[in-house]
Amino acid sequence: MKRRTFVTQTALVSLGFLALSRCTLKSSKTSNATTKLPLKTDPKGYLDLPEGFSYKIISKKGDPMNDGLRVPGRPDGMGAFKGPDQKVILIRNHEINLSPLSESPFGDENQWLDKVDINKLFDAGKSIKPGLGGTTTLVYDESTEEVEKQFLSLAGTYRNCAGGVTPWNSWLTCEEDVSNADGEFLEQDHGFVFDVPANADGLVDAKPIRGMGRFNHEAVAVDPNNGYIYQTEDRHDSLLYRFIPNNRDDLHAGGRLQVLAIVDQKTLDTRNWEEKTVVLNKELPIEWIDIDDVTPEEDDLRYRGMKLGAACFARGEGMWYSDHEVYFACTNGGPQRFGQVFKINLKENTLELFAESEDKTVLHMCDNLTITPWGSVMACEDNGETNRLHIIDQDGNIQLFGVNKSSKSELAGAVFSPSGKTLFVNIQENGETVAITGPWDKLHS
Repeated sequence: MKRRTFVTQTALVSLGFLALSRCTLKSSKTSNATTKLPLKTDPKGYLDLPEGFSYKIISKKGDPMNDGLRVPGRPDGMGAFKGPDQKVILIRNHEINLSPLSESPFGDENQWLDKVDINKLFDAGKSIKPGLGGTTTLVYDESTEEVEKQFLSLAGTYRNCAGGVTPWNSWLTCEEDVSNADGEFLEQDHGFVFDVPANADGLVDAKPIRGMGRFNHEAVAVDPNNGYIYQTEDRHDSLLYRFIPNNRDDLHAGGRLQVLAIVDQKTLDTRNWEEKTVVLNKELPIEWIDIDDVTPEEDDLRYRGMKLGAACFARGEGMWYSDHEVYFACTNGGPQRFGQVFKINLKENTLELFAESEDKTVLHMCDNLTITPWGSVMACEDNGETNRLHIIDQDGNIQLFGVNKSSKSELAGAVFSPSGKTLFVNIQENGETVAITGPWDKLHS
């Protein structure tokens, strides 16, 4: 599909339900509240879900893949695309560096490294210690609920945390790592974004999009109307970035990198740690400031951005586009550092604190997020304690949807299939990908 068409199946599904759902939402804004959605206790002690919903583990760390490698560990962000014959194509990140080798797709001693074209790896580590991050692609049949095939689609990168789907049917995968080439095993500087097409049938050339900047990347969201790409940064003092490509059909052709600032509030601290500088549901006018030297050797983009007046955020993480809006999570924002969700209104050019938790039983350190087919936000938690899935409606009300009972692992990569029938989510430390089905209409009716 040509990029200039800028249409994706996932966006169309989401926008269609969004238009319907907003007709029924309350017009008044409220403070964040939680509503109890009764969950059914899973007799297997794995994942509690509402009545009528069920899950299936569809992929596990160590499973053999069709390319002769094995499923790597630590799955994180994930995108879903419409495949041929009503299949779903999933592209899944893996948040791994050089170790442990127990998570490696190449075996416990990287003994299967010779099964791949070493020239396609971004950092082959001199064929001794390759980067173990990257992506795997799964082809899933919703009718049979089976994975038809899975394979390594990007390799040699570090800590591929989150990313974002694009209107040209690909997955932008981001390195949450800024290691410098050290001359011993690291052959490349890290901290970049890579494009993985959904129709790739094997390992793609790992080509960094340098114009999008070198920093501790987390997630991206693409505006299909103009091709602008929004980016989060996972630092306690992070910025929010925007990349305007010179040619949206070729992201490698460069462009302008910008940082978000609040009009007339230079270097506003939105974290609300020491004082409430940002309140719920108040729209703040924003502006975008150009920043240069976007691939620095030192990890100093955010410091230089703040000197220019950029707003500061608390660990920008998951991000998703929906209907002229971009939502993003700040994992430890808020007075209790339990998490925030912000919304950028692209039409009005404003920033709004959409949700903020002061009670960890309501929301505790949200990370990856997505938009449901009916237009609500679904957020995954990453807190080292009990991790859950939440639905946040357009009034900012928070509803519990699922609880991970199998471990203290974070939930990650939540994404709906293009049909809206299946929710996919990763349980990172387990190394498992789960498909969830059920009466979704009951949640948005």
